[in-house]
Amino acid sequence: MKRRSWLIGLPLLLAAGALAVWTVPGSAAVFARPAGHLATSLQARPAASPAATCDPTASLRPAGPPTVTPGSFMAKIRARGHLIAGVDQSTYHFGFLNPLDGKIEGFDIDMVHAIAKAIFGNPNKVEFKAMSDIQRSPEVRSGAVDIVAHTMTINCARLQQVDFSTVYYDAGQRVLVAKDSPVKSIADLGGKRVCATTGSTSIANIKAAPSHPIPVAVPYWTDCLVKLQQGDVAAISTDDSILAGLAAQDPWTKIVGPRFTSEPYGLAISQQHADFVRFVNAVLQQMRTNGQWAASYRHWVGTPVPAPPPAHYRG
Repeated sequence: MKRRSWLIGLPLLLAAGALAVWTVPGSAAVFARPAGHLATSLQARPAASPAATCDPTASLRPAGPPTVTPGSFMAKIRARGHLIAGVDQSTYHFGFLNPLDGKIEGFDIDMVHAIAKAIFGNPNKVEFKAMSDIQRSPEVRSGAVDIVAHTMTINCARLQQVDFSTVYYDAGQRVLVAKDSPVKSIADLGGKRVCATTGSTSIANIKAAPSHPIPVAVPYWTDCLVKLQQGDVAAISTDDSILAGLAAQDPWTKIVGPRFTSEPYGLAISQQHADFVRFVNAVLQQMRTNGQWAASYRHWVGTPVPAPPPAHYRG
């Protein structure tokens, strides 16, 4: 049965932002090249150590407060005049293009503005580059962007491609269904079509579910919402942070079941720029202690506000 066709316009409005070129005063946004451009020329970096020794949430320790030192990558960014950040423009509350004022907003975007302020003294010295999930690591590795803030889970496989900041948000995968659905968890979706984005950890987690759902991959989360509204899939499964934004766009949906994965988010940075990783971690630590992280969480995610994820360092 086809469902609620009048609601399809809501996710499409947000999705349109990810398919167009938008310029925001002080913060330009451009659409990233298809990932296929980069995938053919970039090969995965060989594992430096066995997977058993990988601690994905451990990042590089800051050298002190965030300081732009001569010769650093931060100094090069400052000389350019703006930070280039890869972001999502269709994940409500985390990274989305507000259709009412044309501004890119969300919890992830607040992290980028804080880093720009630490480099320039001006949080708006940012060029935002919209990209899909599958484009994130290739765009960092190629140098097309300085950093990616895009609800990106840190894991050992991705650490062979890019480096990450400390964890700035803890999420977990759950399931979104229509309010009249009998589904109560991922265990009830055996043989059913379940949507997630290409290049996300979510699509791999759906494939690995013991109930054997049928994964359906699309470029953007709003594409999943349209498919759910049209009855083309039985559910969407991804991080609860993303599902909350989708549910806010469609009151005839609900999030069900417990978390069945852990999804720690980090800011992705090239492995060539360890000084920038340490700098970003210093900014994040300031945000944890000065109340900025809590204020952003309250504004975009809601209350109650938990303690921010503690920093964990490897050296």
